[in-house]
Amino acid sequence: MERRTIGAGALAVGAVGLGCMPMSWAYSTSRQRGEESLRAVHRALDLGSSLLDTADMYGPFTNELLVGRALKERRSDAFVSTKVGLLVGDQHIVANGRPGYVKRACDASLRRLQTDVIDLYQLHRADPEVPVEETWGAMAELVHAGKVRALGLCAVGARSSRRGGARLHDATIRQLERVQQVFPVSAVQAELSVWSPEALEALLPWCETRGVGFLAAMPLGNGFLTGRLRPGAGFEADDLRARHPRFTAEMMAANQPIVAGLRRVARRHGPGVTPAQVALAWVLAQGRHVVPVPGAKQERWVTENASAAALRLDSADLREVAELPPAQGSWD
Repeated sequence: MERRTIGAGALAVGAVGLGCMPMSWAYSTSRQRGEESLRAVHRALDLGSSLLDTADMYGPFTNELLVGRALKERRSDAFVSTKVGLLVGDQHIVANGRPGYVKRACDASLRRLQTDVIDLYQLHRADPEVPVEETWGAMAELVHAGKVRALGLCAVGARSSRRGGARLHDATIRQLERVQQVFPVSAVQAELSVWSPEALEALLPWCETRGVGFLAAMPLGNGFLTGRLRPGAGFEADDLRARHPRFTAEMMAANQPIVAGLRRVARRHGPGVTPAQVALAWVLAQGRHVVPVPGAKQERWVTENASAAALRLDSADLREVAELPPAQGSWD
């Protein structure tokens, strides 16, 4: 697989990563099977999808434990990315950016992941009660201690929290400008997909001009852009999409023209090409510093996603995707 680099340290990873969250958290518990997911991780590593993206809050903790089982056998094949800063409680999630907590959380992640070093340690969310510089400073100390190789920041998110007239990622860029004064940012993780392209406006250019890698979260639109979700089919109660405004039967039906457009492009590239691969190839085409991190928990989807690294969209393809109708429905 093609290799791409993250940050000024030129950390090399496969062009398509693997989001491990669905294996343990947020999607259909009844379909989460540890051994099947473990095989999917090994398949990703076999194909060169070396970036494994997890977080201590996924599960919580169980996702890191799962990834750790694979790392115990194949640490040299993997680029490990995990996150800190969010705690999962009973029906709520809270931020914790206190320096002491960050250091304890890192040690705990290292134990669960069965490794001596984390390749990319990401701040999941800034704690509103702690200056982000203090949290970032504690993370930088972990780099100096040899426990972490590079630092990343996850986008603030929450479109509903924007101030009047502000762009979606303005708050994230303000955080980035602040933490850059403390220690270099190697990567930013934010949503980027055909139906959620807002990062193209300001956040992606910010990263490109500063040599910062961009990890594209949800590049398949939580599964919608694969074309395999049927409007009205419903989701299990614990699936985050069951309460998501864009995944109501009405909105899924309204957004079918986006999937239809991806299918048209896919057909031009051959009978075996899928809408999901076109969606990932579109993300890859947004810059050499961009690495999509699609979530998957089965070998067949890992294989399909990895194959997108070899798909090259021409100018006509990119123009057709750009002309697809914008997604309907709130994303919050």
